[in-house]
Amino acid sequence: MEEFADIKEDENKKILHTYPLVRVCDMSEEMKTETIEVIITACDKFGTDYYVLQFTPNYFPQSSAKAIKQMLDKKYGSPWNAVVGEAFGIQMTHQSSTLMYMFFGGNLGICVWKI
Repeated sequence: MEEFADIKEDENKKILHTYPLVRVCDMSEEMKTETIEVIITACDKFGTDYYVLQFTPNYFPQSSAKAIKQMLDKKYGSPWNAVVGEAFGIQMTHQSSTLMYMFFGGNLGICVWKI
C-alpha cells in the first residue's frame, strides 16, 4: 500500500524548467542564441512587473514583452512582435527565419516574430 502512495505523490508533481525550452524556432543558430539572451535578460529584469488586465483572471508581463520588442527592433530592425504570458494561443503570419516560441522559468511562454 505504501508503494502506491509514493507513486501518486510523484504523479502530482509539476516539472519546472529552469532553462529556456525552445519549442519552435526557424532562426539561424546565431540569431537564435542572441534572441534567447535578449528574452532571458528581459524576463529576469521585469519578471515581477505584472499588469492585470480588467475582466481577465490572467496576469500578463507587459514590461517584459515591451523590452523584448524594443531590443529586437534595435538589433534586427523593426517591426518585431512579442507575446509573454502563461496561457495564450496565437496564430500569425511572419517573415521566414524570424519565429521563436519558447518557455522560460517554468510555464512562462514567450513568442517573438517579425512581420
